[in-house]
Amino acid sequence: MPNIKRIGVLTGGGDSPGINAAIRAIVRRAHAAGIEVIGFRDGWRGPIEDDAQPLTLSDVSGILHVGGTILGTSRTNPFEKDKATGEWKPTPKVDRILGTFNRRRLDALIPIGGDDTLGVAHRLAKHGVKAVGIPQTIDNDVEGTDYAIGFHSALAVVTDALDKLHTTAHAHHRVLIVEVMGRDAGWIAILGGLAGGADVILAPEEPFSVDEVAEAISRRLEGGKRFSIVVVAEGARAKELDGQQVVQGKVDAFGHVQLGGIGYWLANRLEERGLPLTPRVTVLAYLQRGGVATPFDRLLATRFGAAAVEFALAGKFDVMTGLQGHDVIAVPLAQVLAGCPKPVSPEFLKLAREMGVR
Repeated sequence: MPNIKRIGVLTGGGDSPGINAAIRAIVRRAHAAGIEVIGFRDGWRGPIEDDAQPLTLSDVSGILHVGGTILGTSRTNPFEKDKATGEWKPTPKVDRILGTFNRRRLDALIPIGGDDTLGVAHRLAKHGVKAVGIPQTIDNDVEGTDYAIGFHSALAVVTDALDKLHTTAHAHHRVLIVEVMGRDAGWIAILGGLAGGADVILAPEEPFSVDEVAEAISRRLEGGKRFSIVVVAEGARAKELDGQQVVQGKVDAFGHVQLGGIGYWLANRLEERGLPLTPRVTVLAYLQRGGVATPFDRLLATRFGAAAVEFALAGKFDVMTGLQGHDVIAVPLAQVLAGCPKPVSPEFLKLAREMGVR
């Protein structure tokens, strides 16, 4: 059993409600075990630049319900991809991280984030960094866990938006297209669309055609429904674009191109087909990440935070906390990364089709 005296914590990638609940749980569980906690600011930039702060019980008091992250976040990547092999290679930033860990005498690290943040933790394991990851992403596309922190809260935002947009769509006889997040997996689009009663749901898992969407709206018109709600994930792929995603051209440190605009592209194509209903677009964007966490996310984050400390105390490293059924288990990060991005299950895809246009 390792002698754990000092643990580092950081939050990377996109933020979401529930992160602070996880930080709070880490500090409280660590304090109970006599462990000091060091919080690194702005994701992996923190240990690279040794920018950190102690996290005490008073520091995490009152943050359970607060959205975002008190530590800040970024998409900093201490590795770079080899263009010839496609493999991740360490940069000098890795040595700076190792130097920070040695100076601060850290025995373990708990990174909170999605597959990019967790991927860095896994690659650092080869350099001696002992990490226990916590999955946090509203996209819910991390393999090895039924749910990631933030997804349930984002789902609540999408559902509430669809409830409100239904009244305007009905009153003005329009096709309202709601663009939601979801780069490679349509968890938000599919489950949010189902919960909010969308008439058409478009996700990255199944390429769509504009004609199919237009036909679905026309069928509703024939049935006396003079409005439609279409939910489309930002990463949805149109057959008319040869299955390519609509991009904005910017690429982040992990090689991800910035997506956005599929909603407006679809609206323009529907107008070209002369539908009698005017299409309008709502892009929920960062609203899906904001606000307070739902009770489910607060509980999930609390369980994950406490479990991460427990796993470290038990000597379980290069793993991630994962919710499988009712249990929180340690999932090897190699297994997690091999399965990312986790697609929406066929059951939900089938249900979305069955609950669609009538």
